[in-house]
Amino acid sequence: MGYRPVAGSGEPDSAENDEELAEVEGAERAEDDGAAEGAEIDGSKRAEHEGAAATESVEGGRAEAIEGGESGRAEAIEGAAAGSRRGTPEPGTPTTQPTQGDRQDQPAQVATATLPPPSPWQGPPRYPTAGPMVVPTPAPLLPWWTPPATPASSKVLVAGLVAGLGAAVLAPPNNGIGWFLAGLFGVGAVLFYAGKPSIERALWLAGALAFLAMGFLRAAEWIFPLCVLASMMCGSIAMAGGRTVRGLVFGALGVGLGGLRSLPWVAKGLSKRGPVGIRPLISVGVAVALLLIFGSLLAGADRAFGKFLESLVPDLEIDGFVRSAFFGGVAAFGALGACYLVAAPPKINEDAAGKPGSLRVKDYALPVGVLVLLFAGFVGTQLAVLFGGEKYVMETAGVTFAEYARSGFWQLLWVSILTLGVIAGVARFAAKKTAQEQLWLRILLGSLAVLTLVIVASALSRMWFYQQAYGWTVLRLLVSSCEIWLAVVYLMVIGSGITLRADWLPKAIVGTGTAFFLAVLVMNPEQVVADYNVSRFEATRKIDAVYLSRLSEDAVPALVRLPEPQRSCSLRWLKDRHVEQDWREWNLARHNAHKSLESVAVTDVTCESTYSGER
Repeated sequence: MGYRPVAGSGEPDSAENDEELAEVEGAERAEDDGAAEGAEIDGSKRAEHEGAAATESVEGGRAEAIEGGESGRAEAIEGAAAGSRRGTPEPGTPTTQPTQGDRQDQPAQVATATLPPPSPWQGPPRYPTAGPMVVPTPAPLLPWWTPPATPASSKVLVAGLVAGLGAAVLAPPNNGIGWFLAGLFGVGAVLFYAGKPSIERALWLAGALAFLAMGFLRAAEWIFPLCVLASMMCGSIAMAGGRTVRGLVFGALGVGLGGLRSLPWVAKGLSKRGPVGIRPLISVGVAVALLLIFGSLLAGADRAFGKFLESLVPDLEIDGFVRSAFFGGVAAFGALGACYLVAAPPKINEDAAGKPGSLRVKDYALPVGVLVLLFAGFVGTQLAVLFGGEKYVMETAGVTFAEYARSGFWQLLWVSILTLGVIAGVARFAAKKTAQEQLWLRILLGSLAVLTLVIVASALSRMWFYQQAYGWTVLRLLVSSCEIWLAVVYLMVIGSGITLRADWLPKAIVGTGTAFFLAVLVMNPEQVVADYNVSRFEATRKIDAVYLSRLSEDAVPALVRLPEPQRSCSLRWLKDRHVEQDWREWNLARHNAHKSLESVAVTDVTCESTYSGER
C-alpha cells in the first residue's frame, strides 16, 4: 500500500529508504498472494474439469477472483520494479534523494477485495450409488416337505374325482353300508395313483375300512362318529407314516395338510391340460337324458322295476344336496392330500438324536423317590383290602364294598394316566451318559412303573366288584377296556426301560390303542352288557330295565330272552323304530333286530327299576 509524502517535509534519507523497502516487501507479498490465488484457481478449474457442477453465481465470483488476482500481481510487479529503480543505485552513481516531482509521478496503490477460495461444500453433493435391491427370501414353513417338481398328473385328478363322487352319492346321513362303500371308492382311488401298498400301509388302510364297516355292522349311534374319526386317523397314518411322537402327530394330520398343499399342485395340473372343452359335457348330458327317458318308460311299464329304481335314487332336497356336496368335497380333499403325500413324501428326520437330557440324578431322585414311597404305601393298603375283603372295608372305611369300589375307580384311572406322563418326562430329560446314571434311572422309573401296574390291577379289581353289585354298563365296559390297555402300555414301558431305548414305543402305543378300540367294537359292547345283565337277572332277579331300554338294536338278541314285563320295558322303544330311508342306510344289526322283534310280543307297560339310588 503506497502513500505520497507531504511537500516541504524535511525527513532524513533513511526514512525514505525505509519506506521504499516497505513498499518492495508489500509488492512481494502481493505477488505471493496473487500466485497463491492463481494456484487455487487452477485447482478449482481442475475440480470443475473432473465433473463437479457449480452454479452461475459461484462461477461469477471465481471470475472476479481471477481478475483481481491478475491485476494485483501486475501492480505488485510494477511496484517492485519502480522501487528497485529508486532504491538501488547503479554502480558508480552517487546516491541522491528523490525529488518531490518523482514522488508525485509514482501511482498510488489501490486496495482490491478478492473473494475467498471456493469451499468444497459448494460442489454438487455426491451420494453413494445404491446397489440392486435384494429382497430376502422367506424361509419355508415346512422345509423338510418340498413340493413335487411336476404338476399333478391325470391320475391324481381321476383319484380326487372318483373319491368325491363316491362320497357324495353313497354316504348317507346316518350310519349304514353307504359309508363303507364310499370308503372303498376312496381307498381304491388313492391306490390307483399310489400303486401297490407296503404291508404296513395295507394294515393301516384295512383298519380304516374296518372302522367304516362298523357303520353297517353296529347300530349304536354313539359308535359311528368315533369310528369315522378313527378311520380318518388310520388312513392319514397309512399315507404319511410316522414312528416317533413327532412323526405320529404329523401322520395323524398329514392328509389334511397334504390336501391344503395340493391345491396349487392340482391347479398347475389343470392349467397344463388346458380347457376341457364341450365334448365331455355333451356326453354327460346325453347320458343323463337317455337315462331319464328310458328309465321313466321302463318304470311305467313294470311297477316292481319302478320301485327298484325309486330305492336306488335317494330323495334329495336342499339340505340333502348341501350334505352330499360337503361329503364329496371332504372325500376329494382327502384323496388329493393322500396323493400329494405319495408324490412328495415328507422327509422328517425321525432318526436324529434329540438333545441329551440335562437332569441329574439328584434333580429327579427326590420327586420320583417320593412317588415310589407313596405308591408303595398305597399298594400295601390294597393288599390288606384284597385279603381282608368287605369286612375290612366296613371296619376301616365305614362303607359297603361296592361303594368303596365305585368311589376309588376314577381316581385310580387318573393316577395311571398321570404317572405315565411323569415317566415319559423323566425318561426324556434325564441324563444317561454314565452307567451309574442309567442304573438309577432304571431303578427309580422301573419301580414307579411296576407299582403303577399294581394300581391298575387294583382299579380293575374295584370295577369287577362294582359290576357284581350293580351290573355292567357300556361306560364301565369301555373304561375297563381302557384300563386293560393301560396295563399293556405299562408292560411296554417296563420293557423299554430295560434297554433305555424307546424309539418303538410311541408307535406301539398308538397301534395297540387302535387295535383295542377296534376289538371292543367287534365285541359289540351293547350286546355284551345286555347279555350279562340278562344272565344276572336270571340268577338274582335284579335288573335295570330302564337303562336297558336306552340301548340300541345291538342289544335286542339278548333282551328278547327276558320274561314279561321286563322284556316289554326293555324293547318298547325299539319295536316300531325305523331309521333307514334308503338302501345306503342298510344296517345288519338293525336288520337282525327287526327280524327278532317280529316274533316277540311287546306291550305298553309301566316300568320301574329294581335299583334305588345312584348306580
